[in-house]
Amino acid sequence: MSFRIVTISREFGSGGHRIGKMVAEKLGIQYYDNELVTKIAEKSGFAQSFIQEHGEETNATNSLLFSLSNWGTYYNYTVSDQLYFAQRRVIEELANKAPCVIVGRCADYILRERTDCLNVFIHANMDFKRKRIIELYGEKGTNLDKKILEKDKRRKAYYKYYTNQSWGEALNYHLCLDSGIIGLEKCADVIAQLMG
Repeated sequence: MSFRIVTISREFGSGGHRIGKMVAEKLGIQYYDNELVTKIAEKSGFAQSFIQEHGEETNATNSLLFSLSNWGTYYNYTVSDQLYFAQRRVIEELANKAPCVIVGRCADYILRERTDCLNVFIHANMDFKRKRIIELYGEKGTNLDKKILEKDKRRKAYYKYYTNQSWGEALNYHLCLDSGIIGLEKCADVIAQLMG
């Protein structure tokens, strides 16, 4: 089987973003993570900061202000739903356009009907994630574990809400890799090899 697209779902701090970028560089294909935010903003009219904050971590919520200000086609949908639909359209367009790596945003589920898509989940133990977050973001303190767990909890809830699937469950992916044990570079090598 030949794959053109890689989707990467990842635990916070596991290095999924970096692994995805390395895979794209190794294969010479497009990479979409923060770049996806820009494209979604262009297509949807949502602010980039809103997309980054709510694009894969916040459950849909109803807002009276939103309901009163949107009497058009989408008046029955929450802002979170509209954002999800916009992300879905952009992800589908990018997958149709050219080989690429797409990180997060339920891309594995959105592209689930495609036979040319390799769905990967990256995870790691808490020590590894904690160390990476301290190194990357300079964050410290006793609440770091709580922050990691909370961020993943929001991703899990978002994924469940929009896919009715369990985020991180091996059955939902073709490949699950422990970046803390295997290492980021080796994870990227494994994925790139499967794409070849």
